[in-house]
Amino acid sequence: MCTRVVYLGKDDGIITARSMDWRYDIHSDIWTFPRGMARNGEAGPNSLEWVSRFGSVTTSAYGVATTDGVNEAGLCANVLWLVESAYPAFSSTAKPGLTIAAWAQYVLDMFANVQEAVTALENDPFTIVTDKVPGQGRLATLHLAISDSSGDSAIVEYVDGKQVIHHGRDYQVMTNSPIFEQQLALNTYWQQIGGTVMLPGTNRASDRFARASFYVDALPKFDDPDIAVAAVFSVIRNASVPYGITTPDEPNISSTRWRTVCDHKRRRYFFESVLTPNAFWIDLDKVDFSAETGQVMTLALGENQRNVFAGEASKELKAAKPFTFLGLAPA
Repeated sequence: MCTRVVYLGKDDGIITARSMDWRYDIHSDIWTFPRGMARNGEAGPNSLEWVSRFGSVTTSAYGVATTDGVNEAGLCANVLWLVESAYPAFSSTAKPGLTIAAWAQYVLDMFANVQEAVTALENDPFTIVTDKVPGQGRLATLHLAISDSSGDSAIVEYVDGKQVIHHGRDYQVMTNSPIFEQQLALNTYWQQIGGTVMLPGTNRASDRFARASFYVDALPKFDDPDIAVAAVFSVIRNASVPYGITTPDEPNISSTRWRTVCDHKRRRYFFESVLTPNAFWIDLDKVDFSAETGQVMTLALGENQRNVFAGEASKELKAAKPFTFLGLAPA
């Protein structure tokens, strides 16, 4: 469920897009967070603690988690479902715990670019702690994609209890099952056929991976950044699942509910609900991220994200109390 792509455009015009595929309304809203926020990993007495170095614009889930977003340095983070995920056992006396609900937010808070994030994450500074998705019986099993304004990317997964990081500019696409290494192998087959000859058309993760990989590379290097954003939107729509579609024998395939696009160079974060007629965006240059005067702000998207906004929407943000990340029981 979900697809993420990175477009490597002209003159450092880097754009990251993702779709959110989920069977139920995940009660998403837009949030802006200033620098200097004290955070807690919400894993009990031995929780990771940090103070945010960067402000960010994010999209939440269930009012308890960050699903993706971009920080003021131009680093984008996206979490997607990966059923094969297996996290290390958490001990209250070992490495500090970090709820999976704050995994993306931690990266956005702390790092300016992909290299900086990878260098820190390779040291395993925390243990991811996970539990059931709110209101559902399924364990939250996610992997993380990060990208920056240079076009660098990394995919972070936990396989058999160990962190695996794929780091490089070539890692432009991520979907879901199987694990990323196997997705790359599957996509090699379609690269040999060539996307102008035939592409897989189902809503399975491996098929969406192949389509997104071909089309994001096939896009021209547009001079007009607005056209580039529109083109990337068209790619992520092509990899989306039509609304109302579910696959009974494939519980990890669900309808697309919304899409985000991050224009790293222009510092714009676009949001599009599949149930509203238009996209809108937040211009990060219009948000006060300072620790001294910045406030936590939110843009309420409503049930099934059907509240309609148009154009640059930072003026619609309202001051709000920050949500508490879901405090998950040790796995």
